[in-house]
Amino acid sequence: MDSLITAAARALAAGDPLSALKRVTLREDPPALALRGIAMAQLGDLERARLLLRRAARGFGPREPTARARCVLAEAEIALVSRDLAYPAEVLGAARARLAGLGDAANAAHAGALEARLLLLIGRLGEAETVLAAVDVDALPPASRPGYWLVAAGIAIRRIQAGPARAALDEARRAARASGIVALAAEVETTAHALDAPAARLIGRDGQRLLGLGEVEALIGSGTLLVDACRMAVRRGADVVTLTGRPVLFALARALAEAWPGDVPRAALVARAFRAREADESHRARLRVEIGRLRAALAPLARLDATRRGFALLPHGETPVGVLAPPVEGEHGEVLALLADGEAWSSSALALALGVSARTVQRALDALAQEAKVENFGRGPARRWLAAGVPGFPTSLLLPARISEG
Repeated sequence: MDSLITAAARALAAGDPLSALKRVTLREDPPALALRGIAMAQLGDLERARLLLRRAARGFGPREPTARARCVLAEAEIALVSRDLAYPAEVLGAARARLAGLGDAANAAHAGALEARLLLLIGRLGEAETVLAAVDVDALPPASRPGYWLVAAGIAIRRIQAGPARAALDEARRAARASGIVALAAEVETTAHALDAPAARLIGRDGQRLLGLGEVEALIGSGTLLVDACRMAVRRGADVVTLTGRPVLFALARALAEAWPGDVPRAALVARAFRAREADESHRARLRVEIGRLRAALAPLARLDATRRGFALLPHGETPVGVLAPPVEGEHGEVLALLADGEAWSSSALALALGVSARTVQRALDALAQEAKVENFGRGPARRWLAAGVPGFPTSLLLPARISEG
């Protein structure tokens, strides 16, 4: 490798893309194209970067498999940053195995960290942790180590584990300082700020108050019966009844929890669950059916008793009851929580991360755009969405996480 290529590679590793470009900007050989692509990615021109890396990969050809695999990995990383989540899902695992087989331990470890980051984004926490555990952090290049620890922190945050999250962020800070790259240190501090922000709001018999992630963790461990409006579930410690996809049952459970230890009149339950101004006989009949379904679902945690006015929630044992809600509530909070990372997302990537249809996400984005909460640029498949200024706190508890792993 000639001296200009070596100098450009060192500049990129130090986070100085302009110095790298000065050395290779007029060259068209595959190593120079690859370095120019990485430099353009660091400068934010992601589409140009992907084109350059593809040209470099074609130029290297089958006789230089390691260089070609590195180009594929770099393109997958750009796709991940630009939230083209389908592309890296197809190639990161293969790139990791390929690079490991070629003896490139550093880039194989980097591919593993990126794969874990992708799995974290789409809420597959168990798989993300398994992949991350297989990564040799000591083999990672200095610029990749903060990202490894940020993924570890993200997994802990979504699992509501404040201690491990802070420990991982401390490691990320040390790694960012060691790399000397200012942008990495800024990314770590952004994650730390999200950890310090209110994670939820507790609604109980004594009123409402905001909770940090550590307080949420302590509350869940306290044995309190919680109607969790962030994850659409009812939980007491490790026992969880998920009501995802059952909005009527969840609305009834929340209304009953907010009134605990009192009861809720039937008319109020009808209005809350069915959004009906006045309860007629059909509404009352449907309420009886839905209360029966909720009673069966919550049987391991509590019972529902009929009263003269309506119904009351009675947890098993001497257990307090509360509602765990986002700090600021509104429709489509889970979309805003994803957009709060500051990256530009496609609607298809949001749908993949949330596990819903692209049409569902598009309706949510259209509604948020009418409220000036999101904005977009580009057209067709190239359209990307950004948060225009998320109101209140985009709580991490609204980010995708399977309830059994949350």
